[in-house]
Amino acid sequence: MVIMTTTSSLPFLPVLERIAEEISRTPGRGRAADYIPALAACDPRSFGMAVAELDGTVYGVGDWRQPFSTQSITKVFTLALDLAREGDELWEHVGREPSGNPFNSLVQLEYENGIPRNPFINAGALVVTDRLQTRTSDAAGELLAFLRAESGNPELDFDKEVAASEAAHGDRNAALAHFMASYGNIDNEVPVLLDQYFRQCSIAASCADLALATGFLARHGIRADGSRLLSRSQAKQVNAVMLTCGTYDAAGDFAYRVGLPGKSGVGGGIIAVVPGRCTLCVWSPGLDERGNSVAGVAALDRFTTLTGLSVF
Repeated sequence: MVIMTTTSSLPFLPVLERIAEEISRTPGRGRAADYIPALAACDPRSFGMAVAELDGTVYGVGDWRQPFSTQSITKVFTLALDLAREGDELWEHVGREPSGNPFNSLVQLEYENGIPRNPFINAGALVVTDRLQTRTSDAAGELLAFLRAESGNPELDFDKEVAASEAAHGDRNAALAHFMASYGNIDNEVPVLLDQYFRQCSIAASCADLALATGFLARHGIRADGSRLLSRSQAKQVNAVMLTCGTYDAAGDFAYRVGLPGKSGVGGGIIAVVPGRCTLCVWSPGLDERGNSVAGVAALDRFTTLTGLSVF
């Protein structure tokens, strides 16, 4: 894996530098997530962005090496790890449609018989983590090992403070899990599942780490070491669900503005995929009212505008 940091002959770096300069002049960056106390102290004006090419060459600007709380970004990797193991059977337990509701909503579960609308809202991610836990006995550990391997960074780890903070304020997620368990859509004991889920979301990683780790989706399912994790069709499925559901109830606006499969997290990060070309990660902790990074969405919008790279 090659890490490039010099400025000579880098096709993406001038674009990233231009975006970073534009973002630095942008007022109103939103607010850091305050319902998870461990995230509330983040500076909403922090900004980093990285682009990784298919061969592992990575470019970055700003705070692109600064680890941050990945939060819901990890849902993409857990989905891929479980889909690789059980295939289409997974879709009997979680849907593939946009929710149109907040990411932690209980509203749809009752009239949809405990089947979450998609794997990227909290209820759907709990189901996916539960199923990966059944197959591995350590879903969070399996995820961490995967991210370390794909990023080439063995130092990636859980943030115990963040995990504890989420557990202490995780009543809504507990309610979602218990409600789905009442419909038979959760296999493991709810406390075990919640521990795995909170650890999963607490992983700290940088823009460089996450851009590299997402590369298998740009390579149509091929991991960094050349082995295949997903079939080409399965990689397409994950990218499609990212495009339609990856930014919660703002997915339509994200597709309109950015035109790429993407997944956000309330830690302020967003990953995005240009199939067959590259992957991106941007981080800025200031969020909009839907839980997406204000500067992150703006930066990805500018990237696709300046480069012409999108799926449309």
